[in-house]
Amino acid sequence: MKYYCNPVNVNYRYQFNDDQRQKKIKVAREAADPSLICFKGRYYIFASMTLGVWVSDDMAHWENHRLPDGLPFYDYAPDVCVRGEYVYFCASKRGEVCNFYRTKDILNGPYEKIKGTFDFWDPHMFLDDDGRLYFYWGCSNMTPIWGVELDPETMHQIGEKRVLITGNAFSIGYERCGEDHTLLPRTEEEIDACYQGFLQAQHMTDADFPDAYKPLVKGMFSQKPYIEGAWMDKFNGKYYLQYACPGTQYNIYTDGVYVSDSPLGSFALAQNNPYSYKPGGFIPGAGHGSTMKDTDGCLWHTATMRISVNHDFERRVGIWPAGLDAEGELFCNQRYGDWPVSVEDAKKDPWCDPKWYLLSYGKSVQASSSEEGKGPEKAVDENVQTWWRAGSADPGEWICLDLGMESDVHAVQINFADDRIDIPVPGKIGGAATQPRYIEERALKTRWILEGAEDGEVYEVLADKSQADTDLTHDLIVWEEGKHLRYLKLTVKEVPYGQQPCISGLRVFGIQQKEKPEIPEFTAERIGDLDMNVKIQGSGALGYNILWGENPQKLYHSYMVFHPEQRIGALIKGRDYWVRVDAFNEAGITEGNVKHLI
Repeated sequence: MKYYCNPVNVNYRYQFNDDQRQKKIKVAREAADPSLICFKGRYYIFASMTLGVWVSDDMAHWENHRLPDGLPFYDYAPDVCVRGEYVYFCASKRGEVCNFYRTKDILNGPYEKIKGTFDFWDPHMFLDDDGRLYFYWGCSNMTPIWGVELDPETMHQIGEKRVLITGNAFSIGYERCGEDHTLLPRTEEEIDACYQGFLQAQHMTDADFPDAYKPLVKGMFSQKPYIEGAWMDKFNGKYYLQYACPGTQYNIYTDGVYVSDSPLGSFALAQNNPYSYKPGGFIPGAGHGSTMKDTDGCLWHTATMRISVNHDFERRVGIWPAGLDAEGELFCNQRYGDWPVSVEDAKKDPWCDPKWYLLSYGKSVQASSSEEGKGPEKAVDENVQTWWRAGSADPGEWICLDLGMESDVHAVQINFADDRIDIPVPGKIGGAATQPRYIEERALKTRWILEGAEDGEVYEVLADKSQADTDLTHDLIVWEEGKHLRYLKLTVKEVPYGQQPCISGLRVFGIQQKEKPEIPEFTAERIGDLDMNVKIQGSGALGYNILWGENPQKLYHSYMVFHPEQRIGALIKGRDYWVRVDAFNEAGITEGNVKHLI
């Protein structure tokens, strides 16, 4: 069988971001805004700042391929559309006219340029059943998602653009900014006061501050949601316009969906919203994505996941099974959205539970050395924003995990992190004036050895990548038949740029022979129009999945937590909800009881 574990296991390229406001270079890996298509029986993901495309034959194993020169690699949100023998491609650079391209051969080209006539940001091309081509774009907390028809030969606009989606964070809870939707939009007077305070703190006047940055800074102070990342699908005669909000740097980055009988509206907010939402777990975020039907007719959704430590745009890409229910509501299963997934099982049932459970959370762990405040326990806290950092950059630094008892281990995900990389820029800074950068073009290497033992004395090599030529920072090793282990030891041989090794997650999945947790008792209280607070009583669980929805049979939304209380701010004003809390530990998942949210 084929398995994967989010984030997608590819070599994410380093970005050397020239932060002109802070007058420094910020280094972080990035890939985001994925466009997923099926072309001639193969799957392709085009993502921002990758210099290429990811290719798969099975939705589980992806390879990064460099695309031919001449394409706008430094432009954001690459979009693709299949039309006949051709794949059409475009990407965006704020404030500049953007071109279109087409090819019959994605990997080798050639790409024929179609000269653009208008500027756009976060584009999406949609080919309808009748051969008419539509275009959607927008990325701002000040402007909407627009739509227009295009001439499919010239890519010129036909008619006037239309406003399709605008933000409404006072009624749509999931559109509010901040971690867990904690920020409400500000008034214009409050925005200006914040901006003036910012200038004073920088010892600057408005005349001193670069004009290109003023809208961005004021936009950040506004606390209004970014409405961006449009993607259109058509199912059973209905048009499903997906959009991202409220901001990529938050754990609650999400994709919502509007529905219409026409490709240019008017559109109404779908009953099931948010559509793609993953605020908890090891790595959160599930916004600015795309939805695709595979060769078997099954739906998959891919979207952007958040790290945002070294840079706001330090991001990754995830994939989840999706579908349409009997009432035509679009859904996406992210309940265990960063645990191993069997592609075959997900095709049969997109709501299937995982076969293997998290074994590593909070377990005892030791290391060869550690930097103060970044000890080995950070590698097992299920938080991608924290990590163990070795005390030196010498080859051979190691971290060793004790699962507490002999276990049937079926998968290990090794997540490398970056920490304060300070080296000269390897190439020429390029890209947009507001986001200048250099993207690392060289093939880097991440090398390690993973060993395991039952007794902590006699270790066997489980995986040896000490001579690998790959740079996989979220590598997944799977043993479908399982390994009988208690101890796992990771020895790091080489990481890019000679850094001190950093591990944000040494994550182990399998089964332990113990009792499953009891059915959890909980209370769920609605707080105002947009929030609820869930309190869970102890049940011997490792963690919990809080599920909710507008129908007791459609608990499509989830928030994984490892603590007994959580505020959830993704509700929609005027709608009823039902809630369930499931408990999980190393032995399995215990389904809770459904309650009506009062």
